[in-house]
Amino acid sequence: AKLGWKFYDADDYHSPENKKKMAEGIPLNDEDRIPWLCVLHDILRSQDAVLACSALKKMYRLVLVSGASAIESNQPAQPGEKPALKILFVHLHGPINVIAGRLEKRRGHFMPSELLKSQFDILEPPRAPENFITVSLEKSLPEILLEIESAILQDEAFLE
Repeated sequence: AKLGWKFYDADDYHSPENKKKMAEGIPLNDEDRIPWLCVLHDILRSQDAVLACSALKKMYRLVLVSGASAIESNQPAQPGEKPALKILFVHLHGPINVIAGRLEKRRGHFMPSELLKSQFDILEPPRAPENFITVSLEKSLPEILLEIESAILQDEAFLE
């Protein structure tokens, strides 16, 4: 709200089939996630936004930046080449027990906490040349938000 950007929760855009699969305790695979990520890319293409999304793999983040074309290339933009979208990825880093505790407090969500380990198993934390910051989940919510906001404000390209 402070930036004047709309907030989207990527979970709201999962297909009914994906939600059913997760509710049954079955982890999603790449084939399940790619169409979902392409929908999210289209949302981000149309406006400045904050998207809460578990883009666990580098390929998933490439799809968010470049859309379906990233699937064929599986490569980031070349030096000097502008990416399709300017995205700052925020890697919320924390121990599995802290995240599990937060998941246990969620009510009415289709993904059971038992799937958390499968997400950690496939996690590819962002690294250069990806545009990202890492923020500790062990900080308070106001500290987390301030760190993210500061990173956005330092990069004037996000505010153009």
